Amino acid sequence: MTWDAERYDRWFQTAEGRVALSAEQRLLESMVAAWPRRGKTLLEVGCGTGVFLEHLYQTGFDVTGVDRSETMAAAARERLGCKADIQVANAERLPFGDKEFDYTVLWGVLEFCDDPLSALREAARVAARGVLVGYLNRWSVYWWTHGRNRPGRTLGRARWFSFPEMRRMAQEGLGRAPKLSRSVLPGPLPTWRAGRPWKYLNTPLYPAFVGAFAALRVDFVDEKPFTPIGTLKAEPGLG
Repeated sequence: MTWDAERYDRWFQTAEGRVALSAEQRLLESMVAAWPRRGKTLLEVGCGTGVFLEHLYQTGFDVTGVDRSETMAAAARERLGCKADIQVANAERLPFGDKEFDYTVLWGVLEFCDDPLSALREAARVAARGVLVGYLNRWSVYWWTHGRNRPGRTLGRARWFSFPEMRRMAQEGLGRAPKLSRSVLPGPLPTWRAGRPWKYLNTPLYPAFVGAFAALRVDFVDEKPFTPIGTLKAEPGLG
């Protein structure tokens, strides 16, 4: 599949795309909330134009990205500059050593892998502390409108996963049961709006089997919840 980096980024500038981006970023933040940031390295596999890799950098991780498309990788380099090392690589054959990173993220990439299970195994191999997987949910309303019977479109050519299927594949590929799973955007595309009443539908996080985009996290070590400084209401001991 040939990827158009400019078209990919333009989608996030549409009304629906802005809502989708905001929802996915909230989901991403909630899923990595327990992961320490300072001095921790994170690899995003299938980083695309770097939209989510940049967000992960801004949350405090030392980030690296890979994408099998040179066009997408070039766009990611332009977006992040010296903030990240961006390489061209296949998810099923990562050019890194065992446990070279603390964390690996696969955000909307397994749908387009030739061998998703091998990609998961590679993600687990290079990660010392945990793996996060984001994926298109085959049980969602969005699949019925944009995934089913649309072979000529990008999402129609993608492999959508149900939550039980992804959970089983994660268990096999990552070697552990998911620690956490959630989703966003439960309605069809016309409901992806920022104003009332739609924002009340699009803002919450839902169980993994509900929303258009879902995620699950596997931890290889026990992590304590991480609370960003900006969320503290008072100094310790004064609350």
